[in-house]
Amino acid sequence: MAETLATVSSIGTPLAAAAAAEPGPDLTRGLTGRRKAAILLLQLDQEASAKVLKQFSETELEEVVAEIARAGDVPPAVSAAVLREFGILQASGDALVRGGVEQSRALLRAAVGDQRADAILDRLSGSMFDVPFKFLQNADARQLLNFISDEHPQTIALVLAHVSAPLASKVLAGLGSELQADVAHRIATMDQTTPDIIHQIEANLQRRMANLLVPSELAAVGGVQPLVDIINRADRGTEKLILEGLEDRDPELAEEVRSRMFMFEDLVNLEDRAVQLVLRQVETGNLAIALKGVATVVHAKIMANMSERAAASLAEEIELLGPVRVQSVEEAQTEVVRVIRELEESGQIIVRRGEEDEFVA
Repeated sequence: MAETLATVSSIGTPLAAAAAAEPGPDLTRGLTGRRKAAILLLQLDQEASAKVLKQFSETELEEVVAEIARAGDVPPAVSAAVLREFGILQASGDALVRGGVEQSRALLRAAVGDQRADAILDRLSGSMFDVPFKFLQNADARQLLNFISDEHPQTIALVLAHVSAPLASKVLAGLGSELQADVAHRIATMDQTTPDIIHQIEANLQRRMANLLVPSELAAVGGVQPLVDIINRADRGTEKLILEGLEDRDPELAEEVRSRMFMFEDLVNLEDRAVQLVLRQVETGNLAIALKGVATVVHAKIMANMSERAAASLAEEIELLGPVRVQSVEEAQTEVVRVIRELEESGQIIVRRGEEDEFVA
């Protein structure tokens, strides 16, 4: 190992040595000098690595330690190729070199002591763990799909392998069937990719997409639900005018807004007399489906407004149903909400919304 250390030291500082190493095979072509130095140090024993690290300037030390922490698993072929670039022969070429925070901490402590090592790692913690393609994490799926669908399948696979699963799923679903299968296959069979190649693709995409992608959070400023929240806090006259105006412009949107203005779970806020009026117009079978999986408080509100015999019959019917599809439950609950809206419109019940004034008898 002394011979290895001498080989590194004889070329000047290890970072300079990594940068000036003889050109290697394609396996190391995309690696920076810092990454080569990190891979080299991970293959030395701790004492030899510590002696090399002590030669670094403060900046070099931080750079290489960060690379060691980010290195992850280095394929044997790559680690062996790095050794060959430094003229170092390896007895076995099948050893897996593994980087990581603990490895960087152990090497750093051996080189500069516990206190200084911990201080350096704390200072670097924000930059060591940058997530590749982080700028895409909040991208709108449709925009991302439109942009990368013309990219090479391998590039698409690399991007989707690094973004969140929900975003990747939406983008993958939007690709053509042939491209979709190709990309899916590439993701499943993707092997190690050097961080430098990832960073190059990331930087290229970020530069090209800087003015095209809009974070998905921007879409959340508007939308149906914010409108519903606004209407729920308006007086009945304003509510009626808004809904009538929406009906003229977009009937489907108006219906969606109405459907969201009273949720099935809001039954608990109705007066008992109102609940009883609703139950008279809902079939027991439909009610049983609507109550599958609801909160206990909703279930209790319904049962409390039924006769003992009717409540027992409903409970038995719910039990006999067994598993019910979510869609069926939602449809049944929607039907109950429709009854509530009709009773409200006819003036038979009052549905309190927002901060409406309360009445006294």
